[in-house]
Amino acid sequence: MIAVFDGLGAAIAFAVTTLCGARAARLLGAWLVLAWVMIVGLIIAGPLVVLSGVPDGLDRRSITWLVLAGCGNVGGLLVTYTAMRTGKVGVIAPIVSTEGAIAAVISVAAGEHLAAASYALLPVIAIGVALAGTSRGADGGPTTIRPVVLALVGACSFGVSLYAVGRAGAVLPIVWGLLPARLVGVVAVAMPLAAMSKLTLTRRAWPYVVVGGLAEIVGLVFYELGARHSVAVSAVLSSQFGGIAAVIAYFMFRERLRRVQIAGIVLIVVGVAALSALQG
Repeated sequence: MIAVFDGLGAAIAFAVTTLCGARAARLLGAWLVLAWVMIVGLIIAGPLVVLSGVPDGLDRRSITWLVLAGCGNVGGLLVTYTAMRTGKVGVIAPIVSTEGAIAAVISVAAGEHLAAASYALLPVIAIGVALAGTSRGADGGPTTIRPVVLALVGACSFGVSLYAVGRAGAVLPIVWGLLPARLVGVVAVAMPLAAMSKLTLTRRAWPYVVVGGLAEIVGLVFYELGARHSVAVSAVLSSQFGGIAAVIAYFMFRERLRRVQIAGIVLIVVGVAALSALQG
């Protein structure tokens, strides 16, 4: 029951950060949103890491995995925010939620063996992405391909980050998994923008970046806590953030999707959930 609660909490938190990021990106642009979300996250995660102390498992190899995890997460957020400036959140979010499937593919390439059913689910997810991303829009015009491609790039980047976090998390405490992306984002994005006097924030946008940065931290903590009781349940439920975001985006952004797009999103959600369950 604890894993169910934590998994649902993670899914809701990730959906909130996705929707807030989309709204903020349309107000500020992807780079500024990324900078401020990372600043908020570092303000929260930094003290937690300091209080936890230096773990015994922190060595050159784990640091390498942490750096890779941080770069993958920051890169994924940047292209996802860029995609959401012009693309439909209801399409982008489910595609990005395939990050777990990407991580599974990477693990296979690294030598890990998956259940036979897992291999059958990967094409199902791919078909879902194709249906969601290449169908005609609700207004009869073609769906712009650029946001869809960016969403796929974001999913791949997040997949790399997830795999790296998994490798580092085997020897490091939960809070250390929160630090890399925030630190990379602040150093590589926020500080250069501040040096160029471009780190601005409008009155309309600041609630979205604050809530988005906070929700991302909350989601990660919920997921990690749930995974301690059941990796499968936590992974299945937290992966549903794409579907939740798609439903809310219908009301929040007045997005209209055609039936074939909805069918593709359903395939993605079901495929990712089943794959997460098999991996657990």
